[in-house]
Amino acid sequence: MRVLSWNIQWGRGIDGRVDLARTAAVIRGCDADVVCLQEVAVNHPGLPGGAAEDQVARLGELLPGYASTYAAGSDLPDGQGGRSLFGQMILSRLPLLQVFRHLLPFPPDPAVPAMQRVALEAVVDAPFGALRVVTTHLEYYSALQRAAQVEFLRELQAQGHRHAMTPRSAAETDPPFAVLPRGEFALFCGDFNSPAGSAEHVRMQQPIAADVPRLVDAWGIAHPGDVPAPTAGVHAATFTSGPATYDFCYVSDNLLSRVVGFNVDVATQASDHQPVLLTLQ
Repeated sequence: MRVLSWNIQWGRGIDGRVDLARTAAVIRGCDADVVCLQEVAVNHPGLPGGAAEDQVARLGELLPGYASTYAAGSDLPDGQGGRSLFGQMILSRLPLLQVFRHLLPFPPDPAVPAMQRVALEAVVDAPFGALRVVTTHLEYYSALQRAAQVEFLRELQAQGHRHAMTPRSAAETDPPFAVLPRGEFALFCGDFNSPAGSAEHVRMQQPIAADVPRLVDAWGIAHPGDVPAPTAGVHAATFTSGPATYDFCYVSDNLLSRVVGFNVDVATQASDHQPVLLTLQ
């Protein structure tokens, strides 16, 4: 089973062009079962190279065979009676059992720019059981907000695991109350806007509770002792001082034995981030 995570920068490559066909070609080349994308825009012509386009629908057309779901953190008026959305998308060739959209903490930090962020969770029917796939994109400018967002993700891991191990009552039969597997296995991936070795990276991997599997950076499992490959600033250092590792896949420690590969595509220039691909046995 292969899981791809990639900040696509709304399809904007290093050449400054927005080209979703190019983005989709890179994704198809990875042959992933689950695809987690950050910075997917809907009706955002003000973005560099952007257009009044529904990128969720367009990517769905370009990637047939995948079911998809979307969550916007930023939801703003477009000035013409519509909405401009910016957030995360998950596409899956595996059945989607249920989907959750979690707004991340957004404590005031008036000294810096910031936007509302979101975590998108899709429970997929993996070959080894229900798997909670969470993709997110933490705040870049505010360390205060990133710290709060990391704590939220850790609590989300605890909540999700406890729901999996102690499902709620099925006494209510109305369809919205349907009790579906939440999944005892978990994967948190995305652009964490903090480098390997940072306080956020360390905190994500610390123990959560005695009854909750902790989260572990999959790179260290697939490449023990190796320095993480850079995922940002590889071809153009615009928001970093040079190549850095900002994109991670954290797996619950009950999944560690299934991690057989973790690779970074350092060649593509279709975004300012590089795709990362996790392989589970």
